[in-house]
Amino acid sequence: MASNPFSLQGKVALVTGANTGLGQGIALALAEAGADIAGAGIVEATETGEKVRALGRRFLNIEANLISIEPVERIVAETVAGLGGLDILVNNAGLIRRADAVEFSEKDWDDVMNVNIKGAFFMSQAAGKHFIAQGSGKIINIASMLSFQGGIRVPSYTASKSGIAGITRLLANEWASKGININAIAPGYMATDNTAQLRADAERNKAILDRIPAARWGEPSDLGGTAVFLASKASDYVNGAVIPVDGGWLAR
Repeated sequence: MASNPFSLQGKVALVTGANTGLGQGIALALAEAGADIAGAGIVEATETGEKVRALGRRFLNIEANLISIEPVERIVAETVAGLGGLDILVNNAGLIRRADAVEFSEKDWDDVMNVNIKGAFFMSQAAGKHFIAQGSGKIINIASMLSFQGGIRVPSYTASKSGIAGITRLLANEWASKGININAIAPGYMATDNTAQLRADAERNKAILDRIPAARWGEPSDLGGTAVFLASKASDYVNGAVIPVDGGWLAR
């Protein structure tokens, strides 16, 4: 075991949706641990890039819309060419659409499923080819409390995040013997753009906070330690896990 099994010095991490929120928080945590970062997404991750470089690490921005799987091979190729390798993939890019199930549209179903589960699988496939060839790699999927529960008014999000838990286990079954670790983080209720509507609704906000033993919304930085653990040698015998980072929500 390395003298510091949590060090990511010399590693390259690809984070989708790294421009803000959870993706930015994870990218910064990985950079603080020593990794160079590629950020892939439809919005240029300018602020994230500045913060990563301020930590003394390299940052590569890759423009790509993951509502289609067309760019996934290019994203991996650009990461390897631009940063000299790829060791860690974080499937963070995601969408959420809210409406009563009885009124939910096909477009809102397809858009969310395309990014959250189809995109994550095919990004894993593209990175997995590289990882299998080099005999090592770490994949971190972003699951949700709705990987365990049903939720309200988010049918496609619930379906996609339930699927993330299943795909995480399937890939672990297939690739663990090849030196690849595939795990997921299930964030609790986090203060991000995706939850702005909930936090603005006084009744829903109170109901959520009343159930969280930590008595606060999570912050993107709260995922950092778990992300670094799953990206590092410290987690070499962890595979197929879905780890809640939820302030105790599931324990209530």
